[in-house]
Amino acid sequence: MNYENGDDIFPELLLRQIQKYVSGKLVYIPAGERKKAWGEVTGYKMYLYERNKNIRNHFKNGDSVAALSEEYFLSDETIKKIIYSKKEETILQYECTLTSALEYGKAGQTEKWIHEYLLSDGQNKEFSDGLKLFDRYFMCPVKMPLSFFTRCCGPEDDMKYKIPKDAFELHVQKLMNVIQNESNMPPFIANYVDGRFELNDGNHRFEAYRRLGKKEHYIIIWITQKHEYDEFMNKFSEYYSS
Repeated sequence: MNYENGDDIFPELLLRQIQKYVSGKLVYIPAGERKKAWGEVTGYKMYLYERNKNIRNHFKNGDSVAALSEEYFLSDETIKKIIYSKKEETILQYECTLTSALEYGKAGQTEKWIHEYLLSDGQNKEFSDGLKLFDRYFMCPVKMPLSFFTRCCGPEDDMKYKIPKDAFELHVQKLMNVIQNESNMPPFIANYVDGRFELNDGNHRFEAYRRLGKKEHYIIIWITQKHEYDEFMNKFSEYYSS
């Protein structure tokens, strides 16, 4: 078994979590069960959705339970459950909008929206891959004061991710023009860790909102540790109960 440097193989956020428990030690990490990739079961879910919809439509048009059972190779009881089920089946369609994020959140699929976003419009596959390494708590988009958050990306010397000033200013100015005419901008994404918020996605938008005098915006919070989830809910539950 070869020795690997944690700096070379772990994302920075994950490495910080590991360092809370072990630092400067050799640690054996056993192989675990692979989490199913995003979209791995989506095709089958879509198939079931379309199949069940077709069965209901055929029944409404006069087909009998027995005929449908024979056509779809299902028992009469299964056909009846599909026909008479009151459970609403919904296939959500991703969009890079607040409305879409809220719909996913209402359906209990905030995590799915985040990955759909990061792997497309967010253009941050590395962040998506890092989130999938562990189970996380994902809080539905909720409106919170911008004063709770600070940028970690920008031209300033103290930024975690420093970028050229000209590029940053150009991007922020373009977003300011968009925001003044568009209210359906996607939520920010932030990690609650060590008692504070790390703004992972939306730094340019955050700055644009701040310069426009906006006081609050919707944000998705993700948390790894149970005790930090409990701490977050104790401090900020009012935003989820209002």
